[in-house]
Amino acid sequence: MTRPFEGIRIIDATHVLAGPFAAYQLGLLGAEVIKIEHPGDPDQSRVNGNDMPLNEAGMGCQYLTQGSNKRSLTLDLKQEAAREIFCKLIAGADVLVENFRPGAFAALGLGYEDLLKINPRLIYCSISAFGHGGPRGEQTAYDHVIQATSGIMACTGTPEVNPIKFGAPAIDYATGTMGAFALSAALFQREKTGRGQHIDLAMLDVAMMMMASHVTSYARSGKAPRLRGNDHEYATNSCYETADGLVMIGASNLRQQRRLWHALGRPDMAKDSNEARHADRAHEAATLAALLKAKTAAEWEAYLQARHVPAGRVRNLAESLADPQIKGRGVVHRFEAAPGVTGPFSVPVAAFGFAHGGPRVDTPPPPLGADNDAILAELGYDDAARAKLRAAGVI
Repeated sequence: MTRPFEGIRIIDATHVLAGPFAAYQLGLLGAEVIKIEHPGDPDQSRVNGNDMPLNEAGMGCQYLTQGSNKRSLTLDLKQEAAREIFCKLIAGADVLVENFRPGAFAALGLGYEDLLKINPRLIYCSISAFGHGGPRGEQTAYDHVIQATSGIMACTGTPEVNPIKFGAPAIDYATGTMGAFALSAALFQREKTGRGQHIDLAMLDVAMMMMASHVTSYARSGKAPRLRGNDHEYATNSCYETADGLVMIGASNLRQQRRLWHALGRPDMAKDSNEARHADRAHEAATLAALLKAKTAAEWEAYLQARHVPAGRVRNLAESLADPQIKGRGVVHRFEAAPGVTGPFSVPVAAFGFAHGGPRVDTPPPPLGADNDAILAELGYDDAARAKLRAAGVI
């Protein structure tokens, strides 16, 4: 079954996490993705991860995460011959994704207006820390710097322990996902207008979207989000110790909290209004803390879920990946081996499935420059021409 982006060619001139993840998501849906890297200074994700031999081989875990379904071409874009190759690729491409400092590609003659002359239907996606323009437009950042800048760190933690950074680079991957959404929208728009598009995507803006309800609340009331840690607004919607670990209770609305108290044999604690829940929060929390010590976290999860009360045992990553639910959903793809990688490894796929023609991993992440000869041959460069380019450090 045909996938949504089959026949679409994407030039992926990005590095680290956010940009490569955006291109990866479209590659899973059938797009041909050509990843461009400098031959002597490749994507730094190739040397990042907790497996040192893979880092040394230029196949680090961060790179493996979003390198599948791509072809690898090395180009030193500071050289004119490399820019000529790049422009030939652009002439036949649908999408360019780049995440260099704003102005860097334009300085090379590869800005949006430059490439529009070559390909008027090109969708040009620029991903940066702060966006193109504005007083901070030329500044650079990584996920954790944006967490600090945006206010996300300041609203994470407890009154005693804060600010705290997320344990995962969530803004990077949220930016990549938002990028895939923007690219999909632009490709759909092009079907109607026939025109290309310039997408200006900023990590800081994505961070603000990740705090959307906090932004609205603060803009209305001027009150900063409360630092609650694992304790949410209502006692029945918080985390508690059990006989052997933590369980997160999600009895958020009035119906759910009523079910929870009945399931715990304390119907007298159920409230008829959220105001009453607020007023009795401390008493409710103390009651729950005592009651939940009677069973293990797994037992409470099973017991409460069976009674339509949201609840989950707090798991570590190993436990979560071993959960039959994750395995059954096809969220992770396993490679038994791949060029440049000895032994098995697994990578995330997509957070959704289609009834037909959905996201799929086809090929493993390629070693640096693995497709140089094939791609250049497709562009008309013979053996002698490729050898000359290689000798000059162009590729």
